[in-house]
Amino acid sequence: MKLDTKAMRHLTAEDWRVLTAVEIGSKNHEVIPTPLIESLAKLRGGASRVHKSISALAKVGLIARLKEARYDGYRLTYGGVDYLALHAYASRRQVYSVGSRIGVGKESDILVVADETGAQRVLKVHRLGRISFRSVKANRDYLRRRQGGSWMYLSRLAAEKEFAFMRALRDEGFPVPEPIAQNRHTVLMQYMDAFPLRQISEVPDPAALYADLISLILRLAQHGLIHGDFNEFNILIKEERDEEPKLSVKGKEAERPTEEDEKEKFTVTPILIDFPQMVSMDHLNAEMYFDRDVNCVKRFFERRFHFVSTQPGPFFKDAKKTVGKDGAKRLDAAVEASGFSKKALKDLEAAIREQQTAREEQDGSGEEYDAASLDEDEDEDEEDDMGTGEPEAGRSSEEIDATRIDIKSLSIGNET
Repeated sequence: MKLDTKAMRHLTAEDWRVLTAVEIGSKNHEVIPTPLIESLAKLRGGASRVHKSISALAKVGLIARLKEARYDGYRLTYGGVDYLALHAYASRRQVYSVGSRIGVGKESDILVVADETGAQRVLKVHRLGRISFRSVKANRDYLRRRQGGSWMYLSRLAAEKEFAFMRALRDEGFPVPEPIAQNRHTVLMQYMDAFPLRQISEVPDPAALYADLISLILRLAQHGLIHGDFNEFNILIKEERDEEPKLSVKGKEAERPTEEDEKEKFTVTPILIDFPQMVSMDHLNAEMYFDRDVNCVKRFFERRFHFVSTQPGPFFKDAKKTVGKDGAKRLDAAVEASGFSKKALKDLEAAIREQQTAREEQDGSGEEYDAASLDEDEDEDEEDDMGTGEPEAGRSSEEIDATRIDIKSLSIGNET
């Protein structure tokens, strides 16, 4: 679904309290009984004030009734969790305004936001389970012990894991965006003036860029990690202009730089993004993930830049020998020690595997998708379950790719 913050400024303190109560109740209930919402909210106005807030929240789609429920109650929607996360960032003065959606995928939305000073940042909103949503919910055997909120649980795990790995990688000097904060199913990070590799049609030196990417894969392995989805969608290319060469002067006219000189004025630097699927070099399927990352790079460079490396590999067995060598810190162990439990990793890995299988099946069928179809599918899932409003119209992937940053003057502060 598209993140629409128009209603945010009109919510009162009581509305936020009731929305938080619904979130708390969703930890143990698929549909939160209205009396439980009243009990958790503890508003001074009593039940009548709670019902007023419930009506206001349902009107803007932050909560919704479940069709054919056995009792009177409400369920938290994607929009409700989005609002709670934004409210938390606004309270900490980390986000003040929301701009354009500059990226959309089957597992997340990417938006440009800004703080009070106007400094641009990126907000990644995880939406694990947004494709084949009904099928994924039905097949999640590993989550059946949880009574409700499975999509919230999975999306939060994805955000927590991504933030933990970004911070660990950043501390070790890897080229990743600076992680700023994480809340619920979202990650707030540094805005990078860079473009996805899939949008790049030409680079000055394909061999050098290829070597840089393979070097990153091997460097990750040395620190005990495999990216798991190392492809043109998750690699940004930052162009940096080299120092302008001095022009030689003959008489009064300066010599024009040649076409070759123009190409040499830019240096391209790869930047890694998207880390929820990252696994350890000790993982049961580590070799498969490692080989897949390497082959993704090889295929893309051959297809896009007509470049084929003359050197075989790299191979997993060789990379495995380098783990922890030369003083490299085992980041897989460090992230696990930071509080991300093995159970959480197992739950998230199973969900991501479901997502990737669904994505491969859709790609294999030749079916294309765009932002509009994702928004509509997601809204239809919620509408079928909860009776929400009509799906919002989205934009095509081409429009999103072409979107330039356009920060709207939309405050999301604590207005009551």
